[in-house]
Amino acid sequence: MMSTQSIPGLEKDLREVIVGGTSPTWMAYTDIKFYTNAFIFHEKKILLGYKKRGFGLHKYNGFGGKIEPGETSLEAAARELEEEAGIRSSLKHIGVLFFISEGENSAFHIDIYRGDGFEGTVTESEEMRPEWFSATATNSTDPYAAPAIPYDRLWETDPYWFPLLLSKTPFQGRADFRMDTVEGKLVPCKWWFGVKDGGISDSAY
Repeated sequence: MMSTQSIPGLEKDLREVIVGGTSPTWMAYTDIKFYTNAFIFHEKKILLGYKKRGFGLHKYNGFGGKIEPGETSLEAAARELEEEAGIRSSLKHIGVLFFISEGENSAFHIDIYRGDGFEGTVTESEEMRPEWFSATATNSTDPYAAPAIPYDRLWETDPYWFPLLLSKTPFQGRADFRMDTVEGKLVPCKWWFGVKDGGISDSAY
């Protein structure tokens, strides 16, 4: 088990769940930018947003953004959720994703929130198109069932921590990305995800 003392950006005393990559060392950074990302669950479904512009274009993600001066992380998460999806939810902190991209001096600390249930009407915004996906099924034959989570259209390291989000297991992780000059996109070169000892729970569903 790798000690988190050697993983900048993460707390200590985390138990390794998954680790990978080809890079022997973690990338250096000079400062940290703080963001949020909220995922809403309702009736065994998860609400994801299709990114219509900006960073992460054409990927599916939760709803969130930068923490503004004077805001707490939770306040920023609630504001971004309402701005991007038109809804409110009782959000609970579930995880931390720390990542850095090649060529950037700043690392990103993203507080991950989970909300079970919501108020308001799910509404498309200029930045995000909300869509419901099944939080349980993978290949349902029911034509009215929500489609499976599109793991191939999430960020490349999201599938490593999504099972923890789905099972309500608090987690922390780091991912470093390098630019693939052949494909012309960022690809993960080193990642680590862990939980507190005894932190993995049974599936919430």
